[in-house]
Amino acid sequence: MMGDFWVLDTDIWQWSELTSFGDLPSPRDFAAASSFGNRKIVMYGGWDGKKWLSDVYVLDTMSLEWTELSVAGSLPPPRCGHTATMLEKRLLVYGGRGGGGPILGDLWALKGLIEEENETPGWTQLKLPGQGPSPRCGHTITSGGHYLLLFGGHGTGGWLSRYDVYHNDSIVLDRVTAQWKRLPTGNEAPSARAYHSMTCVGSRYLLFGGFDGKSTFGDLWWLVTEEDPIVKRLFSTSPNDLPQNKDLTTLNEDSNSAQESEQDSQGRHNAVVELGKSLGITISLSNPGLPVVGEMEDKEFLNLAYSLSEVEPSITGRVTQIEAAQALRKHWSNYNPRLIPLKELGPLLRDYQRLITHKYFTNDGPQSEFITTSLPGKDAHQFYHINSFRQLRMDDIPKLLAEYNQLLPD
Repeated sequence: MMGDFWVLDTDIWQWSELTSFGDLPSPRDFAAASSFGNRKIVMYGGWDGKKWLSDVYVLDTMSLEWTELSVAGSLPPPRCGHTATMLEKRLLVYGGRGGGGPILGDLWALKGLIEEENETPGWTQLKLPGQGPSPRCGHTITSGGHYLLLFGGHGTGGWLSRYDVYHNDSIVLDRVTAQWKRLPTGNEAPSARAYHSMTCVGSRYLLFGGFDGKSTFGDLWWLVTEEDPIVKRLFSTSPNDLPQNKDLTTLNEDSNSAQESEQDSQGRHNAVVELGKSLGITISLSNPGLPVVGEMEDKEFLNLAYSLSEVEPSITGRVTQIEAAQALRKHWSNYNPRLIPLKELGPLLRDYQRLITHKYFTNDGPQSEFITTSLPGKDAHQFYHINSFRQLRMDDIPKLLAEYNQLLPD
């Protein structure tokens, strides 16, 4: 059982173990925590290897001091595998596996976490109307907009003989009406699972991994909400209706053919790019692909390619865009990582991401609200989601070039 405390610095992507003090929590697993205010984290419950817990701890992330919160009145049954979600000034705890092993389906709210409110800490059990979830543990509850979205989890079925049940249903708690609602989806949901992770990115929910009692998953899914108008248009627009880019020029028939293919692909990407701009994020979709600019539209990439002395003219006496791109890729494949100019890192990173897109993602239009993104674990590419070459460190460049060379066609 572990009781250590780690932080990930997202500026340099480095883990560090921190030394905290105060009322240190006992080592445990399957606890749940949530951030609140500008600098605090609240943790509730868990399993310490001998018993289920119902204690509450607050961590000040500035001073790294833990404080055990003394709560008066009725307490929720001890549990692990539950969720803890901060909603306004209350911590909501749902489900989990309780003392003695039963799986719970109760909802509790904890007040008194916000010091400025001067409230005495206390628990209240909530019984809300609507189509609530069945008892479960190992589920996720994710806050997004006016809703809390519950997905998946592990429960039990049967009467005389109990057996495990894994869920893949989506249920929302409406914060405005304070009632549960079943969330219908327009296509088949991911397979049933528990102990996965889910987070809200813009107006979309990102699901990763999980366990169904037999298999551990490594798949990645987007859940697209119906309320997003751009997503509505994305799924209702056929590829033939999407705008085409007519500003590109070609040097011969070969490059013209490549341009038409790239325009067709880019046309399908336009709605995805617009969605990403509205959310302020980079969208990753398996269908129709990632919003990665094509070779023939990447002006910086092409200008760099034409500047290389290695480029040899074709039989027409002119260098085509395809030939220039191939020469630049050959140039990078032979480059010493320590000598690569800074001005080439941006085009290199974009071409790296472009090659991954071509390798793993199809060009078919989107057909569903649940979208899976599949990058096989054995071929994981650690720089795929980097937005800018400025996020690279010096020791990342050899790794980037090594992965890039593996992606190049033979």
